[in-house]
Amino acid sequence: MEQKHHYTGLSDAQILESRKKHGENILTPPQKDPWWKEFLEKFTDPIIVILLIALVLSIGVSYYEFFSGHAGFSTFFEPLGILIAVLLATVVGFLFEQSANKRFEVLNKVNDDTLVKVIRNGNVCQITKKEVVVGDIVILETGEEIVADGELLETVSLQINESTLTGEPVCKKTVNPADFDKDATYPSNQAMKGTTVVDGHGIMQVLKVGDATEYGKVYEGAQIDSSVETPLNQQLDKLADLITKTSYGIAVLIIVGRLIGYFVGLETFDWILFGSYLLNTVMIAVTVIVVAVPEGLPMSVTLRLALSMKRMLSTNNLVRKMHACETMGAATVICTDKTGTLTQNQMKIYETKFYGSDGITEIIKEGISVNSTAYLDYSDKEKIRALGNPTEGALLLWLHENGINYLPLREETEVVEQLTFSTERKYMATIVNSPLLGKKVIYVKGAPEIVLNLSKNVPVKEEEIHTQLLQYQNQAMRTLGFAYQIIEDEKTYIKEGKVVVENLTFVGIVAISDPVRSEVPDAVKNCLAAGIAVKIVTGDTPGTAKEIGRQIGLLGQNEDESHHLTGTEFTAMSDEELLSRILDLKILSRARPMDKQRLVQLLQKKGQVVSVTGDGTNDAPALNAAQVGLSMGDGTSVAKEASDITILDNSFSSISRAVMWGRSLYQNIQRFILFQMTINVAACIIVLIGAFLGTESPLTVTQMLWVNLIMDTFAALALASLPPSEKVMKDKPRKTTDFIISKQMWKSILGIGIFFVLILFGLVQYFKHADITSLQQFYFGDFFKNYFNFGKGNGLSPYELSLFFTIFVMLQFWNMFNAKAFMTGKSAFTNIGKCGGFLAIAAVILVGQWLIVTIGGEMFNVTSLKPADWGIIIGVTSLVLWLPEITRLKEKVKSLSIQ
Repeated sequence: MEQKHHYTGLSDAQILESRKKHGENILTPPQKDPWWKEFLEKFTDPIIVILLIALVLSIGVSYYEFFSGHAGFSTFFEPLGILIAVLLATVVGFLFEQSANKRFEVLNKVNDDTLVKVIRNGNVCQITKKEVVVGDIVILETGEEIVADGELLETVSLQINESTLTGEPVCKKTVNPADFDKDATYPSNQAMKGTTVVDGHGIMQVLKVGDATEYGKVYEGAQIDSSVETPLNQQLDKLADLITKTSYGIAVLIIVGRLIGYFVGLETFDWILFGSYLLNTVMIAVTVIVVAVPEGLPMSVTLRLALSMKRMLSTNNLVRKMHACETMGAATVICTDKTGTLTQNQMKIYETKFYGSDGITEIIKEGISVNSTAYLDYSDKEKIRALGNPTEGALLLWLHENGINYLPLREETEVVEQLTFSTERKYMATIVNSPLLGKKVIYVKGAPEIVLNLSKNVPVKEEEIHTQLLQYQNQAMRTLGFAYQIIEDEKTYIKEGKVVVENLTFVGIVAISDPVRSEVPDAVKNCLAAGIAVKIVTGDTPGTAKEIGRQIGLLGQNEDESHHLTGTEFTAMSDEELLSRILDLKILSRARPMDKQRLVQLLQKKGQVVSVTGDGTNDAPALNAAQVGLSMGDGTSVAKEASDITILDNSFSSISRAVMWGRSLYQNIQRFILFQMTINVAACIIVLIGAFLGTESPLTVTQMLWVNLIMDTFAALALASLPPSEKVMKDKPRKTTDFIISKQMWKSILGIGIFFVLILFGLVQYFKHADITSLQQFYFGDFFKNYFNFGKGNGLSPYELSLFFTIFVMLQFWNMFNAKAFMTGKSAFTNIGKCGGFLAIAAVILVGQWLIVTIGGEMFNVTSLKPADWGIIIGVTSLVLWLPEITRLKEKVKSLSIQ
């Protein structure tokens, strides 16, 4: 111990006074909204808001129709259908998120009842960590978690794992000002809450507890609502705005147009007739607004997100917040922690250089086993863990990997005297009675330069050793040197805290590193190829951070310093200075927790969609501020609480998979919008034409309910069930300013929608003037002859209405296959065998349509169709699929010929 003192600690009265003044040593838990409030938040979705407005208008129309005697109770099916659509979309999303949160709570339990040794009233006693107060004298021992922020009073070889706060696995602590590390993230004579003692022991006086600690500040920062709107919400807001303005615009056009039509040529004005006409006009305008709303869209988005949540869980990705599934696909920057995320957070031997021997000699085996304070935990045979100093643990793991168990060697060897490692000496020495050599031996290990200076016998040239050390240090590795001496006399070899040796033999050196996870380089390569910038943000040293950057392929061998900043440099720069170079930044070393959060917020100011990965408490504010936060399964509870997705298997490659899922999900949402909006465009134009021609809609309320809700929901399921495509990883991230409906989509929606209208309008005109009982009677000459015949005609028979309804549905059915092929550049039947869910749901729609027409009767205002007519409808309407298929085939052939 660097300096011995007698401590009495706090008295009972001082404890009460301190607790009253500074509070308890607990973190204030985040305030969680009650379940009903979380459920009501689902109704703030822009499309849901439009649906709610449409629901109110639809209820008004239904009440008018019912109480005026124009319709029966079936008129309430329309508002009922919209209500069901709203509830399905909100309830499904709410239940999935609640389920994920329950799994997360089990994963993230925190224990405040851990016992801590303190000195109070002159006695050493144990209390729970939540009872610790400011001023307490706390005894720190190897393996224990530090329970509060404090100043170190005494230290003996004290090393602390600060990776939860800074990313550094081992920080040497001392109370000697001459040995302070000026570049350390936190002062060398302070210990921080949430960190762990990995070696040595010490005594600390508590300065801060609970929320006032650095850990508490990070925890509080992680709870601040960043209110970052997700890219999908931004897109849906724009879509909702477009739908609202378009539907209201068409409604106003109908009212103005019909009023002009009413007054043109009017000879006598009657208020009663005008009032009835005006009311009917308003009802038509409201109908357009209701028809324009895509009832199935919220359900489609919710189903797709819910399915992604479920499937990603099966690949060890626990998604807590639905939007995170899709937002990952829009990510343009990934800010990642180093320790435990890019690296394994476990020290391992990179290379050994033992001179004068080809294998592992008895001296090496015994020296590593006995000259150590670390242990191995064999309880999990598949993943043996090192306990104690990570560097010493790496040596024991190396022995294990070479088939040598250190424990029998240590237990059978008598330790005569031991000098533990200290930051001042920079080495450790142990004198033992060696059963392997039958003699007394002193083993020394430590900083290679120090051990080399102590050694008399060096088997190779010192220049060779220094060259090798420089190579390791340039790779940001830790190095240890080993030496020994056989003791033939009774001299004192350890004196006044130092070894006194005359004939020490230098054995060799080892290089130790926290290795990069095996999957990380490929995952980083995939992200960079997908147009996503990767930035390392760590509390570790600049040298280590840059070397890891090179190992994962982020930095080139000779890249200049413009891609790197230290935390001190970052803090000193203004926002304006940083904004000018932040996109080029690749590595931020020696970063404090709030530096990471500031980095994320500055990137967002530059229009970037930011994803943050991390496992430490230091990552929590940035995880919370980012559009998507990804924590590791074995990360701290604070990090997991702040994240949107928890990667249960700690695999960094899950990030690139999440990006693939997100981009595929967004494409599937676009496909459904393409499908849904084509129906809505066709329905709106039909209602608009009918409003000016004075014809009633050939589709009843219940039929529209089947098309807009049930069939659309099935179509949403079908398109949501499509598997993710790896092809999306070749694309660049979409811009947040891009509209969810692309130019290509607009062409398809308007082109196919107008095509449907031309066919359907022609059918209405044809059926009005031709009384047919089978499509086999259909004659194209009469079809074109009656197309512009706006006479009243004979009306539509029940059989003709059934034909029209079925043709309308089958046109949408085949268009669903076009939506599947959209943006793939391939046939709709490519990989169709892998789309079992899609085919099954398509079959359900087909069978459902047959059942409705066959047994729907009065409810759907239909009558059973003849088998021949079914064949004709299916065959002719399939041209909607085959014609685009020919176009896609031509484009494929053209692209192959260019290649």
